[in-house]
Amino acid sequence: MSISRQNLSIVIVTFKSEAVIHKCIKSIDKKIKIIVVENSNNLKFKQELENKYENVMCTLSSKNLGMGGGNNLGLKLVNTEFALILNPDVILNESAINELIAASQKISSFTVLAPISSNINYPNYKLDKNEILKNDLKKPFKVKSVDGFAMLFNKTRLDKIIKNENHNISQNYFDENFFMYLENDDLCKRIRDQKENIFIVPNSKVVHLGGGAVDVKYEREIELSRNWHWIWSKFYFNKKHYGYLKAFITGLPKFISSLVKSAFFLVFQNKIKYLKYSKRAAGFYNAAKGNSSWYRPRIDF
Repeated sequence: MSISRQNLSIVIVTFKSEAVIHKCIKSIDKKIKIIVVENSNNLKFKQELENKYENVMCTLSSKNLGMGGGNNLGLKLVNTEFALILNPDVILNESAINELIAASQKISSFTVLAPISSNINYPNYKLDKNEILKNDLKKPFKVKSVDGFAMLFNKTRLDKIIKNENHNISQNYFDENFFMYLENDDLCKRIRDQKENIFIVPNSKVVHLGGGAVDVKYEREIELSRNWHWIWSKFYFNKKHYGYLKAFITGLPKFISSLVKSAFFLVFQNKIKYLKYSKRAAGFYNAAKGNSSWYRPRIDF
């Protein structure tokens, strides 16, 4: 079955995203149901969205579940065959949905379709090692993985993958051990390990503001959280798929570098850079010890 506006839902996970979410929603066809998962207990935000947009349902998670956890919650509320997950700082080009629909009519065996980022300097996909893109960027092409800010799932095929992995359809789509970063790479690898296909649709374009999902007044705390979780997630991803030794050896140089830099900036009293590199070192240390991705930005709800 191909995609239509009637069998497609959109899931958007938000957290302190009031400054950007409206541009995202306004770029989406009003005929398509939108499920917003707000990673807090912000009732005012929920009421504002649902009062303003007839096609939006907002659910509150009560606590910050992260991107993977928030998307899992949203996907469980989806009752259509296809689901497009978006970050709140993504704006769809006018023809983006139409191009995804057209591509689905030509490709029968996809688990993931993704639009392409309008910023050619930061492609939102990865190819297999040593693979060179041979087409003219007009036809859909297979990729190794896509960034999590815009991924469209064929839920029927994805559910089968999850069931094959766990023998239990109630298991999560995204691995919730990841709080931030690489949960999309993990899911893409699991999809590909079961010989399923991931495609980029180059005629479907989106603008990703990048790092703009959270209000700028929380920028420092969010940046510290990003540094902690990027290192933690890299270690966990490598450990999960390639073993502890691979994760440790791969991450050790960055850990040592971060320790040296944090000590340097502590001595020279550069608090911002000291905190940045100390968070990186802490992310590696916690991952190496087997601790969960527990760090959260200090933001009051």
